[in-house]
Amino acid sequence: MSRVKAIQTELKKQELDALLVTSPFNLRYVSNFTGSTGLGVITHDKAYFVTDFRYTEQAAEQAEGYEIIQNTGPIFDEVKALVEKESIANLGFETNFMTFSNYELLDSLVKCKLTPVSGLIESLREIKEENEIETIQEAIKITEYAFEEILHFIKPGVTEIEVANKLDFLMREKGASGVSFDTIVASGKRSAMPHGVASSKSIEQGDMITIDFGCYYNGYVSDMTRTFALGDPGEELKKIHQIVLDANLKVTEQIKAGITGKDLDAVARDYITEKGYGKAFGHSTGHGIGLEVHEGPGINFKNENELVSGNVITNEPGIYIPGLGGVRIEDDLVVTDSGSRNLMTVSKELIQL
Repeated sequence: MSRVKAIQTELKKQELDALLVTSPFNLRYVSNFTGSTGLGVITHDKAYFVTDFRYTEQAAEQAEGYEIIQNTGPIFDEVKALVEKESIANLGFETNFMTFSNYELLDSLVKCKLTPVSGLIESLREIKEENEIETIQEAIKITEYAFEEILHFIKPGVTEIEVANKLDFLMREKGASGVSFDTIVASGKRSAMPHGVASSKSIEQGDMITIDFGCYYNGYVSDMTRTFALGDPGEELKKIHQIVLDANLKVTEQIKAGITGKDLDAVARDYITEKGYGKAFGHSTGHGIGLEVHEGPGINFKNENELVSGNVITNEPGIYIPGLGGVRIEDDLVVTDSGSRNLMTVSKELIQL
């Protein structure tokens, strides 16, 4: 219930009587509920969980400290009843997780002010508890196992989609419940596409191969990228790989609580620019991971907030040259007061199969 208490503190600060929680990720965070249907209403001193008959028993087990309400009709009817029961005059709703049609429906039902709220729970999620870090570590172990196995699978003629499917299978075999996102396998000239989702292209001798993938384990994600080659990819791509690796290492050296996302992004960007490839690095240096594969804090030029101990972030500089190929190397790290802890162990050096 410590997470509920943190929300209740925020409600008072923001002068809200209650918060309606509809994001499935935020709902899981504040209640431990893993089902697919439900919502939460958190007031200054109470927490209600509304779901239908399929999930009432599960919610009673998982949502400790919540009063469980079973909806037999439309779920927002129960929100209306709670607004009346608790005399809620100002109800916050998650603006990023409320469709306009649902907003209109809710507005027609409740006789109170509806206040859009953004980032209230997400900001709490940015600082991971130790058990969350341990779960992410397990997801990473599964991902690293799949990476080491896939190196034995890749040979000339194997298609990118075959590699992606094999990676997905290997992770599920080790206990993953699903993939973090569509697995990226980009080989040869296609490796110049930062998000080159696996295609039917056959991998050829001399290809640089970027794989960016991850899995869900007990609700938390891993996110890993490695770039390697089938044979000799040529001097320029080998040079680019070393620059990206050096940028990755420089970022790791600078990570610690107190540095801003903007300044950390600049570490990789300035180095790659200094080496003559600044225009070929078009995405951010990293992002937070947790219940979602992209969450705060952002490691980008927009984020002037300081990192804090307990943030789990990616470190993923890259260089992409159309017509030639590209390189990205990505680790997942925990921010600490004195530096960081890399949750990944597999080699980042250029592997030539």
